[in-house]
Amino acid sequence: MKTSVKFENKDNLFSRALKLKVNDYFSVNGRNKTGGSGIMLKAGILFLLFIVFYITLVFIQPIWPISLIICIFLGMNLAAIGFNVMHDAGHDSFSENKRLNTVLSYSLNLLGGNIYFWKLKHNIAHHTYTNIDGEDHDIEVKFMRIHHDQKLEKYHRFQRFYFPLLYGVSYLAWIFFQDYEKYFSGRMGKTSEKFTFPMREKYIFWTSKVIHLLLFIVIPIIFVGWLPTLIGIVVAGAVCGMSLATVFQLAHVVALTEFKTIDESKVKEEWMIHQVQSTANFATNSKVLTWLLGGLNFQVEHHLFPKISHVHYPALNRLVKQTCQEFNIQYNEFDNFWGAFRSHVNVIYAMSK
Repeated sequence: MKTSVKFENKDNLFSRALKLKVNDYFSVNGRNKTGGSGIMLKAGILFLLFIVFYITLVFIQPIWPISLIICIFLGMNLAAIGFNVMHDAGHDSFSENKRLNTVLSYSLNLLGGNIYFWKLKHNIAHHTYTNIDGEDHDIEVKFMRIHHDQKLEKYHRFQRFYFPLLYGVSYLAWIFFQDYEKYFSGRMGKTSEKFTFPMREKYIFWTSKVIHLLLFIVIPIIFVGWLPTLIGIVVAGAVCGMSLATVFQLAHVVALTEFKTIDESKVKEEWMIHQVQSTANFATNSKVLTWLLGGLNFQVEHHLFPKISHVHYPALNRLVKQTCQEFNIQYNEFDNFWGAFRSHVNVIYAMSK
C-alpha cells in the first residue's frame, strides 16, 4: 500500500521529548510495555463468557426474552474481545511472546473478520494517515460524509438521522460483504492501490470464513432453527457493530479533532503532532469503560504508542498531557462519553451541509 503523503519530521522536538519521558517511565518503574498477567486474566474472562453465552443460546435454549438479553450481552462480548484481546494482539502489544500475539490476533477471524485485512487497513493506513481523506480508509463510511474533502451527496442531509442504523449494520456488513469485496477487488478502499495477498493468507481467509459460518449460522440453525438464528445474529451483530463504530467515531470524528486537506502530499506537522491533532479521548476517569473498551477511550495515547499495551495508557496520559502543554499543542479530551457523543453528532450534522 504505497502513498505519497509525507510528514514534516525534520526536527521532531515534540516526539523526542515525549518518547524520552515514556521510556524513562518504563525504565524507572521496571515494567514491560506489553500487557502482563492482568490482560491475560481479562482475555480468559472474555473468552469464557463467549463460550457460556454460545452454549446457553444454542444448546440450553432459554425462553426467548432471556435469549434476547443474552444475544445483547454476546454482542457486547464480541466487541470486548475485539477491543481488549484482538486489538492489542494485532498491534503486538498483548504479550512479549510474538507467537501468542499472532495466535490471539486471529481471534478476529474466529469472529468473522480477517486479521490480514485489518492490519493493512488499521495498523498501516489508519494509524499512519489518521483523518486524511483518501489515505485513512476508516473514515470511508458508505452513505456518510465525515471529511470536508469528501463529495457531498443529496442523501447526506439526512445522515444525522440514519447514522445509528449504519453503525448497527457495520459489523455484519464488514464480515459478510466488505471482506469479500476486498478479497476480490484486491483494494482496501476505492482509491487505494492493489495490495499483495499471500497464498497462505488466502487459505486462512477461506478456512476461517467457513468455520465462522459453521459456528454462527449452520450449527445454530440445526439446533434452534433459522428464524431464532437470524434474530440472534442480527441482535448480537447490531450491538457489536454499534459498539465498535461508536468507539472509533468518538475518538476521531468529533469537533475537537482536525481533518486536514493535504497540499502537495505534505503534512506540515511531525507525525506525532498530527496524531494528537486528529485524535480525542473521552471518559478517561471511568474505570468500567476503560476495562470494557481495552483503554480505547485513551485513543490519543494509543495512536502515539500503538506498540504499548492499553493497560499502560492511564499512566501515559499524564506524560502526554504534560508534553503537549510544554509545546503548546492542544490535547483533545472529553470528560464523559455523552459529551463526546454530542460532539460527534454535531460533526455529522455539519458535514451534511
